[in-house]
Amino acid sequence: MRRSKEVKTAVLAIGTILLFIFGYSFLKGTNILDKDRTFFVTYDNVEGLANSSPVTINGLLVGKVKNIAFLNNKGKLLVSFSIKEPDFEFSKNSLVRIYSSGLLGGKSLGLYPEYDPENMAVSGDTLVGSIEDDMLVAVTKALGPLEDKVNNTLATLDVLLNSITDLLDPKTRANLQQAIANLNTTMESLNGASNSLNGLLKENTGKLNNTFTNLDEMASNFNSLSDSLSKLETGKLFSEFQSVVTRFDTIASALENGEGSMGKLLKDEQLYENLKGASKQLDELLEDVKLNPKRYIHISVFGKNNKQYTKPDNPEQ
Repeated sequence: MRRSKEVKTAVLAIGTILLFIFGYSFLKGTNILDKDRTFFVTYDNVEGLANSSPVTINGLLVGKVKNIAFLNNKGKLLVSFSIKEPDFEFSKNSLVRIYSSGLLGGKSLGLYPEYDPENMAVSGDTLVGSIEDDMLVAVTKALGPLEDKVNNTLATLDVLLNSITDLLDPKTRANLQQAIANLNTTMESLNGASNSLNGLLKENTGKLNNTFTNLDEMASNFNSLSDSLSKLETGKLFSEFQSVVTRFDTIASALENGEGSMGKLLKDEQLYENLKGASKQLDELLEDVKLNPKRYIHISVFGKNNKQYTKPDNPEQ
């Protein structure tokens, strides 16, 4: 009877110890009944990663961080984490990266698996670790080139403003003011000319209307003339014109062949020489008549004999 109580007490004590160990492990986020695989990774800085932080593969929750402790007295940290997927295999070359799970969230571990059948990872292996830049660092890096461009632009703008300041000396500013004043005067003159033109157009509106009316009538007359021309019998007109051209061609051929009086006159050289000689003699006769009219017009009362014709020495006098 006494042994029975001791056995019961021992069993109760062992059970209490086991329950305490199980509860303590459960509170720490570890379930001793699960067949998890444990891996390790080292970092110089865990960036706020804490125990029980999630471990993901391609965004899928597959485990959690079990413990973070100093690896040596130089401050290097050793992170141990568990993976609950016993069938998912990866090689020792896989990367374990600390990343931000959200804008306001904490840090998580992301496993980026690599598959190498000759170097597969087993529980207890140490993997390669890296740290992903947080959002602030990423934004800072992205704004770095933009900051350089802005600085260069500001420097260029500063040089440009200095150049403009040097250019706009008192004399140049005075010239610009004078140019603006002249421009205002020109605009006033143009305004006056515009008003004058408006008045002129207003006074001559009737004349302009009459002019446009006459232009309309002229256009109408041109249309009528065009209609009249379009009604002409162009075939008959062309035929008559062709007939006239043919006659002229016949006359020209006859003259060229020496036919008719005009043709003989053009082609007969003897006739031409005779006419030339007769014309010359006629000129001499008329010249002598002018110089010696008494020789040709003579009234003789007493019957005197006419003098014989003598060629003048200088017939041009």
